[in-house]
Amino acid sequence: MKLKLIGMVAVAALVGGVTTASAQEINVVSWGGAYTKSQIKAYHEPFTAATGIKVNSVDYNGGLAEIKAQVEAGNVTWDVVDVELSDAVRGCDEGLLEPIDKAILPPAPDGTPAEKDFVEGSLTECSVGSIVWSTVYAYDGDKITGTVPTTMADFFDLAKFPGKRGLRKGPKANLEFALMADGVPASQVYELLATPEGVDRAFAKLDTIKSQVVWWEAGAQPPQLLADGEVAMTTAYNGRIFNAVATEKKNFPIVWDGQVWDLDLFVLVKGSKNREAALKFIAFATDTQRLADQAAWISYGPVRASSNPLVGNHAEAGIPMGPHMPTAPDNFKNALQNDFVFWADNADQLNERFNAWLAK
Repeated sequence: MKLKLIGMVAVAALVGGVTTASAQEINVVSWGGAYTKSQIKAYHEPFTAATGIKVNSVDYNGGLAEIKAQVEAGNVTWDVVDVELSDAVRGCDEGLLEPIDKAILPPAPDGTPAEKDFVEGSLTECSVGSIVWSTVYAYDGDKITGTVPTTMADFFDLAKFPGKRGLRKGPKANLEFALMADGVPASQVYELLATPEGVDRAFAKLDTIKSQVVWWEAGAQPPQLLADGEVAMTTAYNGRIFNAVATEKKNFPIVWDGQVWDLDLFVLVKGSKNREAALKFIAFATDTQRLADQAAWISYGPVRASSNPLVGNHAEAGIPMGPHMPTAPDNFKNALQNDFVFWADNADQLNERFNAWLAK
């Protein structure tokens, strides 16, 4: 990895030298809560200050349904959307997203071209990566004491650790967790999920806790479920749990075993009415300094190698952020990368099966 600081000259260059006020606005869609706050502080506010272009934040719960509806209706109101990798690939394949010329991206401060500075796989035809995040599980350390959960199998063990479980309402990550809890090595999860027997085995494992599950859909919900005592343990996006620990002083230990890590990326909706301003925003938000700044607000790692040495302490709590990143060595011992190809190819049929299973 090549490490360097970015200077103000580079910042000015990537926004095209635009420094005067403008009445233009763009709508940037993301996942809300502490994550969107990190983006507002690191990306939106500095971008508006540099360009005069106002950024309106819009929340959603992921997926391509709303993007598809806007594109097919010819009434596109979203410009930039923060998506998961499988949706970036699938949305591009389905013609819902605009290709992005990577020449708009500024190089690293030492001159390394952007395409060599980004983590492998974080630049696709229609997307530009921003963060590494993961789905983990956590528990309330004030309520579970003595023997504490340490493995993915513990999450599914209602006898050893009684109580409700929080799970995201959908198959992604849940099927992977179920297989790992059933003894499947992380390296074999997707090979098995590609077979009918593997899918059956994952749903059978989910059956064992289904009666105790509280389903969540928005990222802000899991820490709230823990805080309200509605669940004993819950899966969650790692940054949301970190935020509850760092800013609300909650005792919510994260269990990193079996974490499913992924990338988030910015895409440009096909037919965006503010295409040029949206592309400026994407270039600005994914430069070396902005990605490092974002990591000062929530524990999601930057996808640029040159950003990593700039990651310091939490902007408000002063906590060193490095040990809380999904990719920290102690957290990454048994990690599984979300297979975006698998999910791009199988999301429809597994969503359908999941919804049918849920309705039983």
